[in-house]
Amino acid sequence: MNIFQLRDRIIEKLKEKRDDFQTAFDREEEMLRVERIDNGKGLDIALSKAVDKAKKDDKFVDEVVYYIDETLERMKEGELTLDENAIYPVVRSTSFHKETKSGLPFITDDHTNETNIYYALDFEKSYRLIDEELLNSLGIDKAALKKLAWKNLEKLPISYKKDTIQENDFYFINHNDGYDATRILNDAFLGEMYHSMEGEMMVGLPHQDVLIIADVKNNVGYDVMAQMMMQYFAEGLTPITSLSFSYDGDKLQPVFILGKQQNNKRGREE
Repeated sequence: MNIFQLRDRIIEKLKEKRDDFQTAFDREEEMLRVERIDNGKGLDIALSKAVDKAKKDDKFVDEVVYYIDETLERMKEGELTLDENAIYPVVRSTSFHKETKSGLPFITDDHTNETNIYYALDFEKSYRLIDEELLNSLGIDKAALKKLAWKNLEKLPISYKKDTIQENDFYFINHNDGYDATRILNDAFLGEMYHSMEGEMMVGLPHQDVLIIADVKNNVGYDVMAQMMMQYFAEGLTPITSLSFSYDGDKLQPVFILGKQQNNKRGREE
């Protein structure tokens, strides 16, 4: 399956669900734009990120179509009411859009040199990033929004799978609830993991649906972490960063690993 076949397959299957949308395809960026006909609201799908996954997983196209369908449905014009349990922070790359297609600024906060914090209104099967207009319509200010978001963040369950490679331990958080990367904002969890580490604690959020924590005890661990980050970053539909972070119990510091096995060098962003 190539990008054009994937594009056609997505559109074909989406037409089986609804007919109130239109599409546009950016060949240079390999991006599929899908939006509602009635109000022009929609979303962009990076097909270059999805095609490899579609080749490996027969159900992946159905998952993408389901996500598009749910998102378009939630973009109907209409009044949204505040559900205090449905506000969450989400992490995005610093290159992510700062405003909606119609020019409304998203509500954001700084996080690291590589990442920013956005806020989302959850609809169970999808969510909508909160912009200034939506915030006003919910009847709360930014301070109240952040308080609700962090309260709900602390309630998110955290479980992980562990894999050990040449004495280095890797922990994978993957709940597939849209907030896996968000769990990097849970300071209590990071602190708990930090105190259990024997080597250097590395943290990675290559895309929205995974958080990787590594207990790096030797040079092999750095190389494995770097390889994992590049692979996951390339496969994610909502990529965040291919860089890892070193965590010292207080701060996250972006780190560029330069093949530590070969030259024993590591670059750090200050």
